[in-house]
Amino acid sequence: MNGLFDLGGADGLGPVNPPAEEPVFRADWEKAILTMFPALFRAGWFGLDSFRHGIEVMDPVVYLKSPYYEHWLHTFEVHGERLGELDMDELDRRTTYYLDNPEAPLPEHEPNQELVDFATAAAVGGVPPRRPTDNPVRFAVGDRVTLSTNAPLGHTRLARYVRGKTGTVIAHRGSFVYPDAAGNLQGEDPQHVYTVQFDATELWGEHAEPNTTTTFDVWDPYIELAKQLEGATA
Repeated sequence: MNGLFDLGGADGLGPVNPPAEEPVFRADWEKAILTMFPALFRAGWFGLDSFRHGIEVMDPVVYLKSPYYEHWLHTFEVHGERLGELDMDELDRRTTYYLDNPEAPLPEHEPNQELVDFATAAAVGGVPPRRPTDNPVRFAVGDRVTLSTNAPLGHTRLARYVRGKTGTVIAHRGSFVYPDAAGNLQGEDPQHVYTVQFDATELWGEHAEPNTTTTFDVWDPYIELAKQLEGATA
């Protein structure tokens, strides 16, 4: 999916100057949003890739002007509405109520130990996306490969700045959930992942910093052997 969120290699956005002592949370409501993630993940509202895609469908202006955890809140709402778990009109009514009554107590809920245990385990060890596949390993270290130029309408992890570029496979990482399937609610479809190294001039042209390279992890469907592409266009 092409969108404003895909900013790799973009110019004109100003310098990145993080403060020396950046707070973990800028407001108390952000803490609540963070704790909602494992609960909704555990409830099956989204996987990591569909979670990301729910952010990608934000209005671009809102995306740029809103803080990080507001992006999370947006994707919660997208998937809650999709699943019929959220009534957006009711959500608006409740939001208005608490804006008008900021001191009103929040609803109380019984603690869920299973959820607490899951969130604790996920915080420590993550939720590994590695999956087995019967697909063959098509590429070897040293192979020259060219990345696809596809610009899909849905979710993808194929960044625009590497599309159509040629590099060298430097590692095979195993097989993992394929974001272009999982992010679009089409199952996990595990695919092999390779690390491809690009010369800076391949990505940025003659003005690239000399003697530098960039690596990018790619799923198998993103790439073909460079010589195959050259032969196909000869």
